[in-house]
Amino acid sequence: MVRLFLDAEAKFLVALALAVACAHADVAHLKSPEADAQVLKSIADVQPDQYNFAFETSNGISAQESGVLKNVGKDELALEVQGSNQYTAPDGQPIQLTFIANENGYQPQGAHLPTPPPPQEIPEYIKRSLEYIAAHPPKPDNKF
Repeated sequence: MVRLFLDAEAKFLVALALAVACAHADVAHLKSPEADAQVLKSIADVQPDQYNFAFETSNGISAQESGVLKNVGKDELALEVQGSNQYTAPDGQPIQLTFIANENGYQPQGAHLPTPPPPQEIPEYIKRSLEYIAAHPPKPDNKF
């Protein structure tokens, strides 16, 4: 192992050289063009049992959301939220998303979201098996 013993002046010069190198480093490629976006609109209203907000930025991002506390059963409250947002994806595709979230879960909708494949036809051997089971139900087991 090599140990360098530097006096205070040498340490200062090394630190100064590192500071100058960092200050002059070209980091422009690290700054996103999104960093200079301005907020064009921002609205928020929060109440004890409901809220809503909306915003829009100069780079095309916008969102709005509202939520309300609702009774879903005896002494059970749930927050129901509805909203939407839109922006442009890095590949240039416009993204628009609407959603509702409540006691049934989060339910997004948007053209960019994947969709399930169409239902497949039930194979014939499964259909025959189901028909046989329906025609010959199992006898109850009274051993218990």
